[in-house]
Amino acid sequence: MEVDGWLARAAASRPGRVAVQTPAESITYAHLQERALDFARWLAAEGIGPGDRVALALPAGVEFAVALHACLLLGAPVVPVDLRLSAAERGQVTASTRLTIEAEGLTPWGRLTTHERPGCRSHQGASGSAAAPEVGSVHDLDAVAAVIHTSGTTGTAKAVELTFGNWLWSALGSATALGLDPRERWLCTLPLAHVGGLSILVRSAIYATTAVVHERFDTEAVLGALGEGGITVASLVATTLGRLLDAGVRDPGSLRCALVGGGPVAPALLERAREAGVVVCQTYGLTEACSQVTTAPPSAPGGPAGSRAGADPGAGPPLFCTRVGIAPDGEILVRGPTVGPGTLAPDGWLHTGDLGEIDGGGCLHVTGRREDTIVSGGENVSPREVEEVLEEHHAVAEAAVVGRADPEWGEAVTAIVVLRHGARLEPEELRRLAAARLAPFKVPKAFVFTDGPLPRTPSGKLLRRELA
Repeated sequence: MEVDGWLARAAASRPGRVAVQTPAESITYAHLQERALDFARWLAAEGIGPGDRVALALPAGVEFAVALHACLLLGAPVVPVDLRLSAAERGQVTASTRLTIEAEGLTPWGRLTTHERPGCRSHQGASGSAAAPEVGSVHDLDAVAAVIHTSGTTGTAKAVELTFGNWLWSALGSATALGLDPRERWLCTLPLAHVGGLSILVRSAIYATTAVVHERFDTEAVLGALGEGGITVASLVATTLGRLLDAGVRDPGSLRCALVGGGPVAPALLERAREAGVVVCQTYGLTEACSQVTTAPPSAPGGPAGSRAGADPGAGPPLFCTRVGIAPDGEILVRGPTVGPGTLAPDGWLHTGDLGEIDGGGCLHVTGRREDTIVSGGENVSPREVEEVLEEHHAVAEAAVVGRADPEWGEAVTAIVVLRHGARLEPEELRRLAAARLAPFKVPKAFVFTDGPLPRTPSGKLLRRELA
């Protein structure tokens, strides 16, 4: 099935609307389409056509958006590259690409440069002369639009192919869950090399709204954007939400919700946000499902309307186009049109490796990773459950719970704790807190205090393997 090109529709309906804004520059949809078409024709003349993967080794910003849409116009799957990777890691990401676009030097087109992989061939016509494919005005929903590499909480990143249909259904599902303001200004501080950040650029083009892109999370810059930038939605992780609350954010006027994902959010942090007047919509998602799987709407319990202290709405109900199931062992299963076609198991479900439960209202509560479960003295311990209790203490900034080898218990429940600036705390105080709230076998056997921050993926997920 084919649909009209997203950028062309946006440029036709709202040519003067800002498509992408950064702290340094902005570009309207009319200008973005013009530049993307020019670059797409240049790529086509270089031999890039439908199905040819193109790596984008670019910082977050306008140039990235231009290159992204140029590739989408050609039907050439984009492969975003995290610029923080080592040379060897970048080589793994770009191994299957025909071309790498980098932000160095000049080309006949503009500021971007390209690097073609050795041995790549240009498209040839019947006579052997180069034949540039026509730049398309439609998107084939079954075709691959992007190849995203997972953030690798298990240590091994994998490539996930996502189709135009996956992205379209994800955008429609997100709009249904959160509502859509025609004047939406969605703040992105997440890496564009990962699905959470890239989805903001793509869905904003589908909506013909504005993506406000920061290259990285900077507390002062985000506070400024929330205060004066007319931001309506901001994508955050628990860590960055905490930093904003620590910095004193309160009642951000135009912000209708902060979409917080990357892992479960501690009830204590939700309560702090509620008291500060920040509307938090928790979301659960993953690369294989093109970002959001479940999302709590702004009016959910624990949000601004009808909120109550200590309420935890969880990660919300599934998007309207998505089905979520729980396997007998507690694993979260997902299926639907947002799921990458190559990620389904033989039973027709995406097996996420995450653990969770669905409450009576149909909302998903994520309890952790299956592989993170600690077996201590024959009892199963969920690290996240223990972490949430520890993070209730006012002196604790963040906590991680892991199992460490122990001759008596097999695995000893161990807590790694980061204190707030200037705070002091004795391990026994945390032990008493845990003992009052948890079964004895869940109470940490040891507490380790560190300056932090705790190691996390670019999308905010805790890297327990680096702590165990």
